[in-house]
Amino acid sequence: MNSFFKTRRLIVFFSFAGLLVIAVLAAFLRLALQPVAPKAQNTPEIERGSIVDRSGFPLAVQTNFYRIGVSCRDIKNTKLFSQNMAAVLGLSEDELFEKIDNRRDYVILKKKATQAEYEDINAKSKECGYSYVNYEKLPGRVYPNGALASQLIGYMGDEGRGLAGIEFSQQSILSPEIDKTLETPEQGKNIYLTIDANLQYKLEQIAYKTMENTQAESMMLLAADSRTGEILTYISLPSANLNEYGNAPSVEKQNKPSNDAYEPGSVFKIFTLGIVYDEGGINPNDSFLCDGVYEHKISGGETIKIKCLENHGWLTPREGLKYSCNDVLGQISDRVKEDVFVGRIRQLGFGQKTGIELSGETAGVVKDPDSKTWSARSKPTIAIGQEISVSALQMVQAATAIANGGVPVKLTVIHKITDKEGTVLYEHTPEYKDRVFKKTTADYVLSCMETTATTGTGARANIGDVAIGVKTGTAQMADKVNGGYSDTDFLSSCLAVFPVDDPEIVLYIVVEKAKGETYGGRIVAPVIAEAADTIIDYMGMSRGKASSVEHNGVITIPKTKDTTLGQTVPDFSGFSKKDLLPLMEQAKGMLIINGSGWVTSQTPEPGTPLTENTVIELYLE
Repeated sequence: MNSFFKTRRLIVFFSFAGLLVIAVLAAFLRLALQPVAPKAQNTPEIERGSIVDRSGFPLAVQTNFYRIGVSCRDIKNTKLFSQNMAAVLGLSEDELFEKIDNRRDYVILKKKATQAEYEDINAKSKECGYSYVNYEKLPGRVYPNGALASQLIGYMGDEGRGLAGIEFSQQSILSPEIDKTLETPEQGKNIYLTIDANLQYKLEQIAYKTMENTQAESMMLLAADSRTGEILTYISLPSANLNEYGNAPSVEKQNKPSNDAYEPGSVFKIFTLGIVYDEGGINPNDSFLCDGVYEHKISGGETIKIKCLENHGWLTPREGLKYSCNDVLGQISDRVKEDVFVGRIRQLGFGQKTGIELSGETAGVVKDPDSKTWSARSKPTIAIGQEISVSALQMVQAATAIANGGVPVKLTVIHKITDKEGTVLYEHTPEYKDRVFKKTTADYVLSCMETTATTGTGARANIGDVAIGVKTGTAQMADKVNGGYSDTDFLSSCLAVFPVDDPEIVLYIVVEKAKGETYGGRIVAPVIAEAADTIIDYMGMSRGKASSVEHNGVITIPKTKDTTLGQTVPDFSGFSKKDLLPLMEQAKGMLIINGSGWVTSQTPEPGTPLTENTVIELYLE
């Protein structure tokens, strides 16, 4: 040992040690003399904008949720913790014990607790002295009307980003990215949809009843203002309850009117008739013989055949549409060249997206005459609505050309956008497209559709005191397993334009895979009549047979119910949704509305002290 500690070695060792100490002291002195860095500021909070209907009725509003967790190493008695906390966490004691027993890491006890659940859990944990239970505040969304227009509204995920519908497509407007150059961050904007929530609800009830009566797998119902392009009702069934979106099956999340492409069937015949009439290929007095099958011989000697449901005899173009005659419409398509026919179909907007404010929109498929899939039978087959795929939105937009005297209007689901103070930043104005039909053509097609409603296949859609034009359709759906067309699966549909003398509404209904009866004229036309009646009454449109009564001109308006929030929770019994509208601004996300009609029950009970974190749930019937 003494031989190891030689003088030279000690000098070298202490020299290096001294230099190390000097370096450490120098670094410490340098850090001590530096100015204190300012404390990092919290990321400014951006409040997500609301989604409301065209009148301001709330459809999606901002709220807060809480992620609740605990570090298991802090729990002294796992069994006792489970006994005390299981009930408020919505778990059994065994479930909670299994979650935290023998764990040393951090465990999420509840991923997404509501304000009321958070208050109960926090109170219980304080009562038991569990100060180590942690609460993370999360931006959340409440959808007061559950499944109402769910595919249109969409859904916001746990991270504060839209995952579907308007919530997704308008993410940057509802919740702008933080601009660090701005002293005050830009807040989210409010989006007013074009739909009317009350009308949407009324027509959804009709749609649900239709689904039940026909035992269909799915259904679409669109109603649009043909003059402005604004969608008044957007229905796709089945639909998901947006407050339970994460647990909904995929079929309930499908946005069918925008994203599904399908063969439209005989409804498409109105566009075939319009194209050929506009090209001068036919006139109203022409006659075509229906002998039960359309036949066309091609140069190679092959004969193309398309069956008709009946042997109709001699028919004019109007009668061909009235009886939905495949033979006559096939013969009518012979009066125009292939490239002209396809070109005019594209002018109507088929084969391209409508550009509506939703993601994932399909363009459909329109064949080109020079493509490999084009055959000698393609033109007459497309003329009757097969060998072409469309979306429901494309059908409605193309129909606005018939309603508007030949000029289609672009569809939209956004009525206006405002900031938090209510200043209007954007308001929709109609965007008319290039003319696709002469006015005389559009008027002729509409008059033929009126004939179809009065004495043709669409007679069950006739509503009597308001002139309506319709076209029904029944299309075999593709057999995705064996190829070709299915013998059991049909797409039944009906399109309507009304009032005929001054068109305002395009209404389109599609029922997929109904059981039993499948003809559109029998199962969808009556639904068109019921839906049109509802729209006419709701919008206050005049009826030809409406009774007239005398009135003294004095109208008594009932006193509006008081909706002022005070120190305690009011008694909302008997309040209508309309009465609750002023309250939504005061409540600022504190109010959850379930159902429609009038309030029949509520939580918390009337008289409960009102705090900043109180959430009021109202149940309407």
